[in-house]
Amino acid sequence: MSDIKQILDHAEASCRKNGVKFTQKRRRVLTGLLTSQKAQSAYELVDYMREEFGETLPPTTMYRILNFLASENLAHKLHIANKYVACSHISCGHTHEIPQFLICDNCNNVKEIGIKKTFINTLKNNVEEADYFLKSPQIELHCLCKDCATIAA
Repeated sequence: MSDIKQILDHAEASCRKNGVKFTQKRRRVLTGLLTSQKAQSAYELVDYMREEFGETLPPTTMYRILNFLASENLAHKLHIANKYVACSHISCGHTHEIPQFLICDNCNNVKEIGIKKTFINTLKNNVEEADYFLKSPQIELHCLCKDCATIAA
């Protein structure tokens, strides 16, 4: 839990530096994302807030909090699943890699990995050569984690 406290402290400092408030509700929602091994929907986080803190939030409020966390690079939205995960680089930043997500189709665990910007630039160029424009460099790869692959074998 001390790692989570350090991450939350870093998130708060980052928000302060950006001139935005890291409110208690935002802190609690980020805590829920950090303690979960799986991506969470807004509704799952509404349940988390009620169960852990006795606080009832409407889904619209939860979506606003999640959008704030994503805009501050504290969380990422997994578009295919419409779920969110805490950024694994809150304490170090995203300086040389673009975050990508490995999603286990069996247990729903999510792992954030980095892909070099040169790879994304190549992908962007290939997309543009096909007369399309890349709206987001985020890639969500459906996989089996090592544990699930071992069980399946």
